[in-house]
Amino acid sequence: MLSLIKNSLAGIALCLLCCLQLHGQQQPPEPPAEDIDLYAFVQELFAIQDEDVNYDDLYESLFQLYTSPIDINLATFEELSSFYILSPIQIESLLNYRKLNGTLLSLYELQAVPNFDLATIRNIRPFVTVSGTGSKQGSPLLQRVVNEKNNYLLLRTERTLEIARGYTQADTAANGDLSSRYAGSPYKHYARFRVSHPNDFSFGFTAEKDAGEELAWNQSRHAYGADFYSFHGQLKNLGNFKAVNIGDYQLQMGQGLVFGAGFAAGKGGETLLTVKRNSTGLLPYTSVLETGFFRGAAATYSFGKWELTAIASRLRQDGTVRTDTITDGPEAYISSILNTGFHRTESEINGKGQVVEHDVGGNLQYKSGTFQFGLNTLYTQFSTPIQKTPALYNQFEFSGQANHISSLYLSKLWQNTQFFGEAARSSSGGWGAIGGLMVSITNSLGASMVARNYQRDFHSFYARSFGEASRNVNEKGIYWGIKWRAASKLLFTAYYDKFSFPWLRYNTDAPSDGNEYLAMVTYSFSKLTKFYVQLRQQTKAENGEVLANNLQVPVETKKGNIILNLDHDTGHLLSFKSRLQLSRYEKEEVVSTGFAIIQDLNLTLPKWRFSSRIALFDTDDYSNRQYVYEKDVLYAFSIPAYTGKGIRTYLLVQYKIGDKVTIWGRWAKFSYMNTKSTGSGLQEINGSLKNDFKVQIKVALW
Repeated sequence: MLSLIKNSLAGIALCLLCCLQLHGQQQPPEPPAEDIDLYAFVQELFAIQDEDVNYDDLYESLFQLYTSPIDINLATFEELSSFYILSPIQIESLLNYRKLNGTLLSLYELQAVPNFDLATIRNIRPFVTVSGTGSKQGSPLLQRVVNEKNNYLLLRTERTLEIARGYTQADTAANGDLSSRYAGSPYKHYARFRVSHPNDFSFGFTAEKDAGEELAWNQSRHAYGADFYSFHGQLKNLGNFKAVNIGDYQLQMGQGLVFGAGFAAGKGGETLLTVKRNSTGLLPYTSVLETGFFRGAAATYSFGKWELTAIASRLRQDGTVRTDTITDGPEAYISSILNTGFHRTESEINGKGQVVEHDVGGNLQYKSGTFQFGLNTLYTQFSTPIQKTPALYNQFEFSGQANHISSLYLSKLWQNTQFFGEAARSSSGGWGAIGGLMVSITNSLGASMVARNYQRDFHSFYARSFGEASRNVNEKGIYWGIKWRAASKLLFTAYYDKFSFPWLRYNTDAPSDGNEYLAMVTYSFSKLTKFYVQLRQQTKAENGEVLANNLQVPVETKKGNIILNLDHDTGHLLSFKSRLQLSRYEKEEVVSTGFAIIQDLNLTLPKWRFSSRIALFDTDDYSNRQYVYEKDVLYAFSIPAYTGKGIRTYLLVQYKIGDKVTIWGRWAKFSYMNTKSTGSGLQEINGSLKNDFKVQIKVALW
């Protein structure tokens, strides 16, 4: 009966919309768009949790999309694909609906679009708008910025309450030198400001000081107060200029073999939509990750069905400087580019900004309907040559002072199948290529396939294409995925990935291969109650024990895990999450195991929100560490590894003061058993406890 009433009300709302369109009356309010639980959203779509996914970057990309929603009346096929919720058939249905019926008056009207259901509409609600206005012609930019309600200032501070070794007084090492210590305090400070309007403008800055870093002003060490600053400005739809960016930005084009940015989740519980990257173009960069972006200026110019993007960037990178005294004279070189972003110890501080990277490149793209074809090119030059410390596994890595890479890509939706691919070549002569398809066999059954080949001497510094390894190099593979809605409440997803590494890898002293499979079954008892079970196993090669002749022979390793997860919302104030994770790791016939039992309780009141967890975990070794999403303050991210034996608890409190101010406080605690210390090196803490505290305030400035 309740479902019938809801559907009837939705139908009445749609009829009212049609009448309003005819008579030009005021539009009804949109469906409510409160702060989304991004953690739950990511966990539901991408349920794999391990070290192979850059979760900070993934979350930041989703956050950027959330704070600058896409106008559903103006969005292209690629833009609608960018948040991996809509299938190609659903996107084509929406585009056809717009062509036949004009712009949508409200998101409620999506219920009239073929192949859309209520669950899909709920999922995309936080990431889309129906303003349909784009940039406000005739209104000065300053006036639009001042009148924009989507603005905020975010301030956050956090620290671990226990004192780690890095903050204690330095002692004398074995060689008589004082051991290293952190230069700054254990507090981490963060500030962020942004004001933006979809399809019009975005301005903002970010500043951060990590724990252990000092607030200092020292030009010789490239220190200017906070350790890291990021800033951006973007204007869109300026005549033929689709976008103009200054400051920090990213570029996502093709399948990410040259320009990879944005939301790229890889393999997970969503087995179809995440295998393809989307050409979303220029994006403002607002993350605190200190690598993987451009700093300078860029613009996209549109003429007919063609678009031309040009970029220019100058960015300081951290690097370890070495001096070669064997050649005719001392010559400085960089043995590695450092991407941790930490500048706490003397060695880390000395490596800050040691190499200047210059980038010049661009993209030429043709779009006609669902067909897309493009060319990417990027030239990168470093102020100091790069030469990695010689080792057998890295002899084909990039070395030198300059790299040039170009690629061709295409994408086409034909009937129920979307084809996509990209091929790139770097100045070393190495090739990278990827191709695949997604097919909607029926409305309830879909499949995907991706093949890739990244040669051992393929060098692309900004690549983020689909693959098994964290970088697109030295890998071949083929992936098959399937997604089947067997019934309205029952969903089955699965994939199988077969891959190989033609050359040696770190900790694998021979060419090797492996495979991975996942199967996930989700049953929705109701809108408020959902259960899923997930099984995953990965087989890879790693070096075994050191033999008598000092050689290490790679051996097969197997890691499997099972997740059982139940989410229940009472529909009033309380919601629950119960979760069990089991893992098993096998190497050279030695088997180890681990598990985590997690119970979450959430309470929502008119101005207050409380989120809590208690988790028990027990793992035999680090190979069985349990990764689990945790709720955090808004726009922060937490996915710690539960390892060893102990208890994990946290409490997150949110309080809203009026319409413009919200504050958060978070306390999290590890209580380890049978241990006298936690962490290692300068992060070592005496005792079995680790308490973390965090407070944040978000203010709308106007």
